[in-house]
Amino acid sequence: MTNETPIIPAKELAARNRARFPNESVEYRHARDALLAEEIELRRHIERVAEMRRQLPPGGEVTKTYRFEGEDGPVTLADLFADKDTLVVYSYMFGPQREKPCPMCTSLMASWEGKVPDIEQRVALAMIARSPIERLIAAKKARGWRQLKVYSDSDGSFTRDYVSAEDADVPGYTVFTRRDGTIRHFWSAEMSGEMADPGQDPRDAPDPDPLWTLLDTTPEGRGKDWYPKLEYPSGA
Repeated sequence: MTNETPIIPAKELAARNRARFPNESVEYRHARDALLAEEIELRRHIERVAEMRRQLPPGGEVTKTYRFEGEDGPVTLADLFADKDTLVVYSYMFGPQREKPCPMCTSLMASWEGKVPDIEQRVALAMIARSPIERLIAAKKARGWRQLKVYSDSDGSFTRDYVSAEDADVPGYTVFTRRDGTIRHFWSAEMSGEMADPGQDPRDAPDPDPLWTLLDTTPEGRGKDWYPKLEYPSGA
């Protein structure tokens, strides 16, 4: 026996929809309600995946002392937790060989900048890149960011272990936990270009940048050849 409330089929829930808009056709409403049922299924699938992630067995223990250069001086991975039990690390593409940070990474980080106070109610958040801290601070100031915390992985030890064994200039998203004084790897984004479907850019699901979620609600979609830039011409 189970005490769980039975899940109502998505089509039945969609049939309860009372939304109607001026001058819509019968064909539009029929197609929109069919889409609504799929959106309900998508919401459920997202929650199933999130639950599977939460139920992962303990990840590997972090036995190295990873050191970074922060805006206020040297820190360790343990320091990045502050008073939290969970740490989210985004490794962004701004290696020493780059003149400027990656526009795609910048777009994602910009969407998080205003949410830092909310995020840090529950978890710690750190942005890590391979360039010297002076470059990271300068780029942060150029964007007008004040809340994201940036750190330099100057020796690349963390990057090689948790982002790219080849120390390639690629992004990484990693979650660590600290329980009873032990730091463990919990989860990392692992979708690579080899896992992309035909005609699609490689990306995680759900996509962490709300830019793409918004564009996916439009008739133009996210497009095939448009990507965010660091700057746009005046008036564009």
